[in-house]
Amino acid sequence: MKNIILAVAALLAIVSCKQPTDKITELNEKAKAEYNIPIRPGYEGKNPYWNRFSNKFMYAPAFDFNEVEGATQYKYTVAQNVKENAKTWSFTEKAPNRSLAPIWQQIEVGNVILTIEALDGEGNSIATVGERKFYRDSPFTGPYHGAVRGYKESALLALLYIHNMPAIQNWKNGPTPDMSYELNTYPCKIIGSTISVEVLLSRLCPELKDDALKIAENAAQFLINESRPEGDPLAFFPPTYYGDYVTSGAKRNKGKTMAMEALTAANAFLDLYDATGKQEYFDRAMNITETYSRIQAEDGSFPIKMDFFTGEPVNEVRALLHPMLEYLQRLQQQYGVKKYDKMFALSEKWMQEGALKSFDMTGQFEDGTVVGLQPYENLTNCTAAPYASYLLNKDNTTESELNDAIDLVRFCEDQFVFWDTPVKKYGIIKVNHTPCVTEQYKYMVPIDHSACNVANAWLSLYEETGDELAFTKAKALIDMITIMQNPNTGKIATFWRNFLVGTDWINCSLLSIQTLIRMDELMSK
Repeated sequence: MKNIILAVAALLAIVSCKQPTDKITELNEKAKAEYNIPIRPGYEGKNPYWNRFSNKFMYAPAFDFNEVEGATQYKYTVAQNVKENAKTWSFTEKAPNRSLAPIWQQIEVGNVILTIEALDGEGNSIATVGERKFYRDSPFTGPYHGAVRGYKESALLALLYIHNMPAIQNWKNGPTPDMSYELNTYPCKIIGSTISVEVLLSRLCPELKDDALKIAENAAQFLINESRPEGDPLAFFPPTYYGDYVTSGAKRNKGKTMAMEALTAANAFLDLYDATGKQEYFDRAMNITETYSRIQAEDGSFPIKMDFFTGEPVNEVRALLHPMLEYLQRLQQQYGVKKYDKMFALSEKWMQEGALKSFDMTGQFEDGTVVGLQPYENLTNCTAAPYASYLLNKDNTTESELNDAIDLVRFCEDQFVFWDTPVKKYGIIKVNHTPCVTEQYKYMVPIDHSACNVANAWLSLYEETGDELAFTKAKALIDMITIMQNPNTGKIATFWRNFLVGTDWINCSLLSIQTLIRMDELMSK
């Protein structure tokens, strides 16, 4: 049966056609020009300087250095010492916190040191204002690798791989997880994603529909069985953590739950409702939504983490609400649910006045901690890119929202996309498979989920504006998914780094599959 699917998929395979040379040259020049435009620099007044912990830049950066009394201008000098071939680039400005745009295109890829000196009226240096070391990253320069198989074929192969995993087949025996797949310790994220994977397989591969839906319904029953009962503070919420298998922060996380995690389960219940028509699954999602509406604070915020039994916050940190906005957007656009418009408006306002105004796109992951983090210490694409997609996927995106989304996508490229392998002190070390997207400052490892976050934001930008460069950048990352896929098993690697061995995350594979299908549908129009 698998051979039949592969044969059919092969007929649907998209032949990777190269763009004409003049078009590629045009797009490369467009990208080059855009890299001279700084991303939300603090001197514009929209937000504070957000890059104090940043180590690499693709777009001309600006830094928060203070003026010196008696200075009439400031000299910016970027130095690059490549053994005996040292190079410098300089210019002067009236303030010490402006962007490096005047020399950005001249600076070569590699590690550099920026020094800013205060000058008096005669041009003499009177003080060193500041110094900053960073990596001047490689720009987008197409063409990149083409897809090695059709997008739909790649998606089907990945679906079949997950479906045939022993831990997934185990769900046919009943609503109990096989903990040999240790990531089942994260029920909302992993088991919720398992449901969505099997629902998708049931649609794309009718021969396996019965098996796929049996797996999905048993996995859903497990989430229902483990959820808090009606009347509890977190009624109907499935757990973020399960058993004694928590791989990170076991003691810290025992008996706790991440506020936004239940949304993955709610989305899975909606997927299962779509596939089966069973009202109980839609109702389960609505009951979860009702609990969210009850625990939302008056300012629109939610705690990042709570006690799973009492609902009490475990710290003062508030959750970033891009998952909530995307979920409520789905309820409105797909099901016409307007009941939670107030929660929607409050959530949107909180994100606008908090994360967007500060431009602090901090990572909030269930296997990490945010306690004690300084602002901007752990920025991530996993907040910025989905938030950009949400803004671009609104029914009526305003000009202001469009500009915010563009800034968010540019930020993701600047800080987390690598179009080429970074140059190290002793030459090029082939560590990452490029192009790729790293996850967060605290884990600068290329992840397929991160590549999909940014690719989907670019696709949404393309659909909203017709920006061919955004589409071409997205395609380069999506094509890479097919390259990183095991051609024999269909497994899509979670980690795009040589010699890094780890358990592949089903939620990451799910987004890769969904992204491949989106690309297939877009290319088929």
